[in-house]
Amino acid sequence: MISLRTAIIHDWLVVYNGAEKVLEEILKLYPDADLFSTVDYLEPQDRKFIMNKKVHTTFIQKLPFSKTKYRTYLPFMPLAIEQLDLSSYDLIISSSYAVAKGVITGPDQIHISYVHSPIRYAWDLQHQYLKEAGMDKGLKGYLTKFILHKIRNWDYRTANGVDFFMSNSDFIGRRIWKVYHRESQTVYPPVDTSGFSFYEQKEDFYLTASRMVPYKKIDTIVEAFSLMPNKKLVVIGDGPDMKKIKAKAGPNVMIMGYQPYQVLKDHMQRAKGFIFAAEEDFGITPLEAQACGTPVIAYGKGGSCETVKGYGKSTKPTGLFFQEQTAKAISEAITKFEKIKFNPKDCREHAIRFSPERFRREFKQFVDEKIAEKQDVLKTKATYERKSIRSFLITDVQWKKRKSAI
Repeated sequence: MISLRTAIIHDWLVVYNGAEKVLEEILKLYPDADLFSTVDYLEPQDRKFIMNKKVHTTFIQKLPFSKTKYRTYLPFMPLAIEQLDLSSYDLIISSSYAVAKGVITGPDQIHISYVHSPIRYAWDLQHQYLKEAGMDKGLKGYLTKFILHKIRNWDYRTANGVDFFMSNSDFIGRRIWKVYHRESQTVYPPVDTSGFSFYEQKEDFYLTASRMVPYKKIDTIVEAFSLMPNKKLVVIGDGPDMKKIKAKAGPNVMIMGYQPYQVLKDHMQRAKGFIFAAEEDFGITPLEAQACGTPVIAYGKGGSCETVKGYGKSTKPTGLFFQEQTAKAISEAITKFEKIKFNPKDCREHAIRFSPERFRREFKQFVDEKIAEKQDVLKTKATYERKSIRSFLITDVQWKKRKSAI
């Protein structure tokens, strides 16, 4: 296959989380690609995952306080992303959960977008986000809703600039169809299953680990354990909800705050169960727990339904679902969980199916297939245009001969 000049676009480069782990694997596939983003505030020690590449950024990089307040510039991001000049590239790959897919491309370029989610807070989760942020009422609320309305219009329109979509789960594939009315191919994100080694001996405590933001429902998990004072919970993570979560924690709940990788892995290996109460697009953390041989108690909606094999739905279950994001539902699920014998080896076996090697293989295969399809279309179009021109010239010559004969 002919080598194509490639550009990769990511929404913003500030931290190293799930979306950035996907970007890391994409860059391994296309090491010569140029990298673009609205802003780049990665610290020097954190740039290894982007291969220490120079990042081409937008005007938002130069705006005041954008290092810490970049999200407040969301109303300007559609304009910013459209100013990136990608006209010299053959293949454009966007890794998008906000605006990256909105880059402008031409008819002879191939734009493939890996979508972590259409903009959550602009579409079906708008009301939830606004309520949790206290911005669902008043003048500020109306202004925010107006801005999100404009972003929805832009987001829908720019879907036409994408040739082919990939989704990070079937759940997000359904959201892509609902929002953009476009088909997508699911390619599950990479999970570092080799880094989270198998451990069969479990101890008498449960674990949850997450950034402490409202939709993760860590406070609800902690509240559930207040109903079960004889059961132990360890909470790892930090964030804006820390104060509220600490206020709900009883003596049977240990809140450790942010912890380094090795501490998180150690607790995942030893925990009897991992609790996950968010409605996530995919959810990497439950798979990391399963890679350790630890079964999961998860909210039965969203990506968890694809990453956890629920009890009663599989011959080799790796976890149990609860159907409401309430303390009562979680406590009832834990009571049921303790009556079930889960096999740690089944958990590990299921998790390794989501390895980085599998991601790279499926991602590359999809891109290669779509490049071939696009090139075939362009060749067919060029052949048709040549035939049309030739036919016109022949007809024109015949007409001139007939005219001279007259």
